[in-house]
Formats: sequence, C-alpha cells, structure tokens
Amino acid sequence: MEQILRIIKKLIPTKIFGLAQPLYHFCLAYFGALIYSFPSRLHRACLTGRQACLTGRQGFGGQAKKMYVVGVTGTKGKSTTSYLIAQILNSAGIKTGMATTVLFKIGEKEWINSSKQTMLGRFQLQRLLAKMAKEDCKYAVVETSSEGILQYRHTFIDYDAAVFTNLSPEHIERHGSFENYRDAKVRLFKKVAGKENGVGVYNLDDANIGYFLKPKIPNQYVFTSSFKMSGGSVGNLYQIAKIKSSPNGASFALNGEEIKMPLIGKFNVYNATAAICFVLSQGVELSEIKKAMAQIKPPPGRLELVKANGFNVVVDYAHEPASLEAVYKAVIESKIKSSKGKMICLFGSQGGGRDKWKRRAMGRIAAEYCDKIVLTNEDPYDESPIEIINQVSEGIVIAGEKSNKLVVYKIIDRKEAIKKAIS
Repeated sequence: MEQILRIIKKLIPTKIFGLAQPLYHFCLAYFGALIYSFPSRLHRACLTGRQACLTGRQGFGGQAKKMYVVGVTGTKGKSTTSYLIAQILNSAGIKTGMATTVLFKIGEKEWINSSKQTMLGRFQLQRLLAKMAKEDCKYAVVETSSEGILQYRHTFIDYDAAVFTNLSPEHIERHGSFENYRDAKVRLFKKVAGKENGVGVYNLDDANIGYFLKPKIPNQYVFTSSFKMSGGSVGNLYQIAKIKSSPNGASFALNGEEIKMPLIGKFNVYNATAAICFVLSQGVELSEIKKAMAQIKPPPGRLELVKANGFNVVVDYAHEPASLEAVYKAVIESKIKSSKGKMICLFGSQGGGRDKWKRRAMGRIAAEYCDKIVLTNEDPYDESPIEIINQVSEGIVIAGEKSNKLVVYKIIDRKEAIKKAIS
C-alpha cells in the first residue's frame, strides 16, 4: 500500500499536490485507523481488581475496554516525559505502551525508533497502537508533534489526556509562523477538551500557558516553580521547590514531598513533574511514584552521562538553541564539569531547509559556554554539509570576544569529529 502511495505522489505535479496535501494526509490518517480497526478506541481486556482501582475503570472478562491514550506535546522534553510516564505506570503494575522519537515500548519490552520520526506517519502509528491493544496495554503514551498534528496523524487517535511541557520557536518554516506552530499543538488540547473525564497537565511557568489553558479540559493539573499564577483559574496546583542537581542525579520537593531521581538538570525536574502530575491524576499513590522515580532510566541520548577516564561525556539530542543552552546549564549546575575543567562540545544542524535561523543562534550559544567546539555533519538532506557548518560558525563569530579564545574545528565526518572532541 505504501509503495503505491509513493508512486501516486510522484505522478502528481508538485503544485497540485501542495493544494491536495491536507486531504491526502487526512485520508492516510483515516485509512490507517480503519485498517487497524481504530485501535485506540475499544479492545477486549480484563483489568485486575488493583488496576481497575487505579484507573477508575471496572474490568469484566471479555468486556470491551478502551485503552487510555495520553498525548505529550511541547518543544522540549516530550520523549523524556513520555518515557517517565510509561516507566512509572509499568512500575505500578499497569501495562503501558509508548511511542516516542527515541523508543517504542510495550510493557517492559523496548526497541529503538529507527524511522527518525517523532510521530509515525502512514499506517505505522495505528499499527503500533493495535499491537499495544492486542498485548493488553491499559495505557498508550504518544509523543505528539506539531507536524504530526498538521498532517492529521492525531485525528483518529482517541486521546484521553494531554500533557504540555514547554514552547519555544521551532519548525517555523514548516508552519509559517510561531503562532501557527503554537496553535497546532493547542489542537491536541482542544481534542481532549471534548472528553467528559479528560485530563490536562500544564507547565504554568511557560510564557504561552494561557493558550493551552483555553480549551476547557475538565481535570487540570498544573505545576510551577514560582507562585505567579499567570494562566488564570486552574485546578490541581503542584509547586516545585528545593531543586538540587549533582552528577548522580537530582532531587526536588513537590508540594513538600521530596522526590529523588537519577536524572540531572532543572529541565528534567520539569519533565519529571509533568509525568508525576499525570500519573497522580490516574490514582497512582505518591509512595509508588517516589519508588519508581528513584530507579527511573533516562531515554537514550537524552542528557545521557557516560563516565570515562579523566572526563565525562554528555550525550543529548539538543537540536535547537533553547535545548542546547539548557544542556550546558545542566552540566554546570550538576557539577559534571569541575570549576577548573573545560567544556568541549560537538554538534551539527539539520539540513533540508529546517529552521535555518537556529544555526547561527546555536553557534553563538556554544561560544558563550564552551572552550572547544567541533562542528560536524547532521542529516544535511539536500544541502551542502560544509555550508551548514559555516552558517553555524557565523554564530560563533557573532559571540564576539569570547570567540577569540575558542578552539573551533570543522570536520564533516562524524567519526573523525568525535575522535577530535575526545582527543
């Protein structure tokens, strides 16, 4: 089927296809859900007494039961927040499936997302949801991207909850403006607002929170590290305080309760709080959540710390300015880099016309925090790799005096670039 669709797409003139794209994507989304019998709606399952108590749904043998679907959206932290939700629920004995940029998960089984898509297209996501339902998952956690929403991939998924992490400029070329990008994500909350028992989880400290609170989801859970209530009237408020971070993890207080986890960085405290708020909304006891958080795993490539002889390596997916700066701050705050140590960074920027504005910004930020910079290739698509690297380098020059003390290398081959960074 997918091969046939690709052939049809090639036969249609580009301009005509551009006009027909919304209908094209809508039809793909509909037929994908139809072929797999709309798996996020009902499936036959039997909840144990404990699971029925936690989820608020009674289970009877053979009766059709809905798989509870939670969508996680935002600019940063979607994959980590989704992964934390899935781990906590599984730890509480509630079988959960998950689809993120990094990993897929069904219960304790995990495998890498090799498609490079945040939100799977074609019929793949519906196929995965069907597999989750077949394997008796009670929950499905779906990382939900703005592009996925733009292409109607969310339309035939029966979401019960929506989680908002944060928002900063990204995918502007794809959406036409930041406002369009933001509004695409808000559509997920509008979808959940139609649910009688819908749940919304919100980062109250984000400047765009008001837009996400507008759709009136019945059960709202909000979190903040300040006392400023900028979003209007809200429901369940969770206060973050006493954040501490070290190379071994972070701790913080949530409404006075101490939470410890092996994840580092303030932004991971926010990711963890979003996950905790959602799981609390489902009736999981805080004692179980604290136990799960103490042994939680970070997703691969998300502020992942690798200790080596004489130095530490931090691997992170950061691909836009705000994320890159957050990683550098986390490294400093957690004392992964000693006061006398040096910060060496290796990164690139995507091609294919994606957010060209961020290239110079990322170069400037790297120059502000780092002592040595290695610029390399990263998915150039149809662009010249060296041209992308040069554009990032222009941002380093913009940084001014700090850039004069920097050691900067431009190495297209990623393996050679890594060798140079750790040499």
